[in-house]
Amino acid sequence: MRLMSEFRQFAVKGNAIDLAVGVVIGVAFGAIVNSLVKDIIMPPIGYVTGGLDFSDLFLTLSQGEFPSLAAATQAGAATINYGVFINTLINFLIVAWALFFVLRAITRVRVKFETQERAAAAAPPPAPPRSEMLLAEIRDLLKARSG
Repeated sequence: MRLMSEFRQFAVKGNAIDLAVGVVIGVAFGAIVNSLVKDIIMPPIGYVTGGLDFSDLFLTLSQGEFPSLAAATQAGAATINYGVFINTLINFLIVAWALFFVLRAITRVRVKFETQERAAAAAPPPAPPRSEMLLAEIRDLLKARSG
């Protein structure tokens, strides 16, 4: 029973929930980036390179020649899939670039708020209302007369 209690405490903690949300968003973001690379970025690159499809670039380590990576895979040939690696590298660079801009924006907002908080903390307190100042003067005069 203690193990279940410890697991419940771990699962309900904010850090575990934040991590789970981060993973789900990361997976969704990965799908968007994969589509961006596959459907938006790679077709123009393929067009510029004369119809070259990076995902179909491979070296065969086995005997025989294969017209495509799918044919080599279906035949059970050992292959080095450097085209798939190039696509994955492009995916990584796009994700890193996007995260750079997201973190840059978050950092700028955080610095702005921290600067505002420091300015508010460093600012002198507002002057008391005039009636309080008059009462303080009267108090000080009464103290001076009696002392």
